[in-house]
Order: sequence, then C-alpha cells, then structure tokens
Amino acid sequence: MHPHHISTIWQSLDRDSLAAIARKGPEPVFATISGAHLYGFASPDSDVDLRGAFLLPAAALLGLDPPAETITIEDVGAIELDWVAHDLRKFARLMTNHNGYVLEQLYSPLVVVETPIFEELKEIGKGCLTRPTVRHYRGFARGRVERLGEPGATVKHLLYAYRVLLTGIHLMRSGEVCSNISALLDAFPLPMVEELIQRKQQGTEKMLLEESELESHLKALRGLDDLLQEAHARSALPEEPTTVAALEDLVLRARFETWQEARG
Repeated sequence: MHPHHISTIWQSLDRDSLAAIARKGPEPVFATISGAHLYGFASPDSDVDLRGAFLLPAAALLGLDPPAETITIEDVGAIELDWVAHDLRKFARLMTNHNGYVLEQLYSPLVVVETPIFEELKEIGKGCLTRPTVRHYRGFARGRVERLGEPGATVKHLLYAYRVLLTGIHLMRSGEVCSNISALLDAFPLPMVEELIQRKQQGTEKMLLEESELESHLKALRGLDDLLQEAHARSALPEEPTTVAALEDLVLRARFETWQEARG
C-alpha cells in the first residue's frame, strides 16, 4: 500500500477514536482496518471494518464455563463501525488454516492498536502463507462473479472480484500479502478497474452496474482467474504452515503472562 494512500485514509479517520472503541472489549493484541478502506475503494458512506485479536485471561479458559472466543462491538457515531476480534488462540488457529482473510487483517498497514505480541505474530505469520490459500481467493472470486449475474449487481461486487483475484496472484507470486487494489494495479494496469475505483470512491456502497459493461469485465476476470491458477502452479510457497510450533509457543507464553499478572 502506497504511503500516500495510507495518509489519505488517516485524514478521514480518527485513529484515537477507533482505538477507544476497540478497547471497549478486552485489551486488544492488535486492531487494524480491513474492508473497503484497506482495499482502496471506500465510498463516503462506507462503514469501517475494524479487525484484530485480544487475549483472554488464563482463568477464563480454565474455569467451568467456556468463554466467548470472538467479540463483536458495533458503534454508530460519526461513522458506522464494527469491531470484530478473536482470542489470540483462535486467531492463531485461523492463521494455520490457509485463511487469507485473517492474514490480510494481520498485515494491514492501517494499524490502530499494536503491541509487542502483534509484532511477533506478524513475523511468525510469514510461515503461514501457503499455496492452498489460493482456495480462499478463487472461492471468494467465484462467489462475486455469481453475484454479478444476479439482479442488482453493484460496482462494489465487481471491485471485490478484481481485488481478491489480484491479491491471490500477488501472494502466489511474491509470498506477500497486499490487499489494496490501487497498489496491486501497479503490476496489472487495468484502466477500466481504475475507472471503477473512482466511481466507487465518489459514489455510494450500492451503486449499480450497467448491464452493458458486464461482458468486458467478466472476460477480464476470467483472464485473471487463469493467471491465478498459473501463479499457484508455479508458487514456491509451502503446502502447509512452517511456523506452527513458534505460533503455539507465542500463544502459551502470552497466556502464561496473563496468569502471572493475575496472581500478582
């Protein structure tokens, strides 16, 4: 994500206010911005998707009642926002399950809350970037393409299809997570996608597509899907995560520290 894109986003969002909302629940291990703001096509009425992880105290896991491993906090103020976070153990499990969605949250450059555990998690997370993660991106893209064939297809639906295919290709080729469509277009010049981004940024979340423009876009999406399959076939990424032991060690150390703190 280009620095000027990051700067532009922070001009429209209050990081301190977002951090305060994230801290309404358990203290975050990290909180980052996902969704349309991260992807690079937020419109004026886009809500803010705040995602991350927190750390349950050890006693909550050892007690009689199973704790909630996921929290959701919605806030409707100057902007509509939802904060969704998983306990560190659950987040780590998702990282090892070829889950592109949580990896995008982990490597989002739009950081609202950060901690030393977050920095360690990002380093360990590099070993969780795998070839099978392609299934996440191809599956998401197929769902968006199917939606484009239904009534009421929007510019947003189309941009999501482009975004996931481009992110998947970049990940398979480079071993890096990049979720911002404008940054991805540096390597994939697609003027018609740049035009879509401008329409979405200046319009609304539910801006409809013209039926006449779909055919050319569907052809372009099929071409990107072919590139994704080719990139997957040639990818040097591992088939399975290589840092599971380090990830488990981090979760255990972090949990043990909460136990020690609770006991004084």
